[in-house]
Amino acid sequence: MTATTLKIDFVSDVACPWCAVGLASLQQALGRLDGEVAAELRFQPFELNPQMGPEGQDIGEHLAQKYGSTAEQQQANWEALRQRGAAVGFEFRREGRGRVWNTFDAHRLLHWAGEQPGDAQLRLKQALLRAYFTEARSVADHEVLLAAAASAGLDTQRARAILGSDEFAADVRRQQQFYAEHGIRAVPSVIVNDRHLIQGGQPPEVFEQALRQIAQEA
Repeated sequence: MTATTLKIDFVSDVACPWCAVGLASLQQALGRLDGEVAAELRFQPFELNPQMGPEGQDIGEHLAQKYGSTAEQQQANWEALRQRGAAVGFEFRREGRGRVWNTFDAHRLLHWAGEQPGDAQLRLKQALLRAYFTEARSVADHEVLLAAAASAGLDTQRARAILGSDEFAADVRRQQQFYAEHGIRAVPSVIVNDRHLIQGGQPPEVFEQALRQIAQEA
């Protein structure tokens, strides 16, 4: 049996913890569907905090301002996330994110990585999620971004040149506007074959069932 190839656009931010859970879940589901479903996976930009300054903001302060949550609620939510991440093989460090950072430059690098052959964009996405959530590093720091690019096997000189310019800025903004205009307000949003929407950090079983059904219909 020939595997059915599905186009999957994963709309997300590297500062979104549920995006880390959702990606790990999606990859588990695709592993289970090996031979049935093949994926053309592409990462699309979404900034949770596009106005965030270069200094960032303390995560507790940020969540209290944005959602009105208390320290106790934040701790409970983080522990739930940590457990969900562990279930799909993603490590959230106990000390958490620490600060919220601007992610626009990370999205510019991801756009560039998406133009490279193979799964360079996936490797960079994974490296950025690990840098932020597992290593508690700033994804606004160019040296952190360059280290992530190097770990993904990308040309660090080219990456440095991109970060030192505004290259791909217009592309990222255009893609963000496209998804905003098509009703994407929360992430992760997983769009299959430009038609089917799966939202949130779903368990692998949910992705598996949805992708199998879409593939059968296709």
